[in-house]
Amino acid sequence: MTTTNKTAITAFHIAIPQTELDELATRLRATRFPAPLPGDDWDTGIPSEYLHGLVTAWAEDFDWRAFEARLNTIPQFTTVIDGQQIHFAHVRSAVPEATPVLLTHGWPGSFLEFLDLIDPLTDPESHGGDRADAMHLIIPSLPGFGFSTPLSSAGWNTARIASAWVELMDRIGYHRFAVQGGDLGATISPEVARIAPERLFGVHVNGTLGFPGNIDEQARAAMSPLDQDRLARIGKFMKEEYGYIAIQSTRPGLIGVALSDSPAAQLAWMLDKFRAWTWPLETTPEQILGRDWILANASLYWFTASGGSSAYVGYAQSSWSATPENSGVPTAVIQFAHDVGIQSQSDETNTIVRWHDIEDRGGHFAALEEPSLLISDLRGFLRVLKK
Repeated sequence: MTTTNKTAITAFHIAIPQTELDELATRLRATRFPAPLPGDDWDTGIPSEYLHGLVTAWAEDFDWRAFEARLNTIPQFTTVIDGQQIHFAHVRSAVPEATPVLLTHGWPGSFLEFLDLIDPLTDPESHGGDRADAMHLIIPSLPGFGFSTPLSSAGWNTARIASAWVELMDRIGYHRFAVQGGDLGATISPEVARIAPERLFGVHVNGTLGFPGNIDEQARAAMSPLDQDRLARIGKFMKEEYGYIAIQSTRPGLIGVALSDSPAAQLAWMLDKFRAWTWPLETTPEQILGRDWILANASLYWFTASGGSSAYVGYAQSSWSATPENSGVPTAVIQFAHDVGIQSQSDETNTIVRWHDIEDRGGHFAALEEPSLLISDLRGFLRVLKK
């Protein structure tokens, strides 16, 4: 594709100014904590002692410079699409015929979710895999997230983001590719297939392809015990956990002020979901995701002041009630223990050729929680498509 000033791709190097690191540490040390609420547990927020410990670790122990140096070993770039700066990592495999795969993250994550997948997917032979499974990886930051900021305009719904991803792949030079994602990525990835079905080998998602509509009692009774449990957990989520969506989808600017002014608030806001959406529930988020990753992800949101813009894109522009068309592109789904995807409610709008239920392991953040299982499932799906 011919490159012009409007389609230029620019190499990107992360270099957070030392003044910003110093300011972050100062703010963290000056955090004004409230008195603990009665009970002081996860039902009312983040337990005080737990949050105090992570805030202290962020200020005193976490080494952003070491993490930044690690990130800068990954080829990263920016380009402007539809008026919006888009940041992305592009890691080519040494195998020329490798399959291009675009990975899309969600909220409250970032492109950092996929760091530990890069080497196994691009160089499978060095990680117990087969050369034929090699992939070229394209890992963009969603508009309004991380280094894809500031947000330039309204209207970044899933269709517009998917169109931007197709344009991004054009600019890089990949005509045929596959897509993978979880959370928002599980919504955007199938949308890429609807926009450009002739371009995709396949769609692979972890988690739900969308919440089911009204299900009558007869349909409920016909469901497997596993799907009945998932349906019940969806209902519980809508009653007990919908508050953050209501805030982010109606007043993202307000939450953005709080999260951009207080790093402790940014950390706590994300920790609530890292705890609720990882598995098992009784294990702390840092035991599952790793303390350094949690603090690096919080640092990325902090340095880019993207708490409000990520909320705006993540929910203010989404419609969960629309019924999408079926793209006809082969689609694979892996459901971990925390997930609530129901195949019977997804078959009509997706061409599902592979559905893998894992009932005893894993949560919402598959690339971080169960990378080996996710890698194996993605490899297996693409292997079948190649045949």
